[in-house]
Amino acid sequence: MNRPIRSAWMEVIPLSLSELWFVLIAVLFVGFFFLEGFDFGVGMSTGIIAKTDRERRTLINSIGPFWDGNEVWLITAGGAMFAAFPHWYATMFSGFYLPLVVVLLALIGRGVAFEFRSKMKQQRWRKTWDIIIVVSSALLPFLFGVVFATFMKGLPIDGQMQMRAGFLDIVNPYTVIGGLSVTLLCLVHGLLFASLRTVGDLRERALITAQKLMLPLAAILAVYAIMTYFMTDVFTVRGWALWIMVVLGEYRWHSQPTSFVRSVKAGPSA
Repeated sequence: MNRPIRSAWMEVIPLSLSELWFVLIAVLFVGFFFLEGFDFGVGMSTGIIAKTDRERRTLINSIGPFWDGNEVWLITAGGAMFAAFPHWYATMFSGFYLPLVVVLLALIGRGVAFEFRSKMKQQRWRKTWDIIIVVSSALLPFLFGVVFATFMKGLPIDGQMQMRAGFLDIVNPYTVIGGLSVTLLCLVHGLLFASLRTVGDLRERALITAQKLMLPLAAILAVYAIMTYFMTDVFTVRGWALWIMVVLGEYRWHSQPTSFVRSVKAGPSA
């Protein structure tokens, strides 16, 4: 009874059930970084482009309706990992225990800071929460970038599925560049989002800062791609997929920024 159903399924989608789940989990993580990325960037930008308490409040309000909902993608991805690949889940969460605990604390601190910052008007109170917002918003994408870079580079795992990674297996030039790449990418993403959600001088500063960071972002991504080519087997195993992403990225780099900047400078359509 099950065999014809499986055959029909395989004819429609030539993937095994494990591969299908892996694709679904990848989609969830991509959705998390795509949506939560601008939240992290806006959080970092509160310490870069905001000059007054009102401007910092404006930036925080711009992500107010989104930031908590976007984190559901991360929770769903973790739940899908636990359901589909319990060994992967157990190995990863035990091997990355310390960085993931820091991630959890940063997520909690960031959410609490958003809610508690305006509860009192004392400058010291608000400055403390502002520091927490900036630090946690920068720390989270960096740690996520480091963790995912280690996946690409590879980690020592024994036959009992226990990770035997040392400090330098996790923290090394390749993973640090990966973490910095994700952090800078989120910052630019957040600045562009802020330029669409704010007006006046704040929007202009967000757009100008984003434009200044485009070249450093392109440079660090290029360095990371070169390091990936020489330090991992990703291009050997999945080179076709990476080249497709490179071509698409090159196309977006040459076509999108000009029209985007022009539309932002023109101001909101409403």
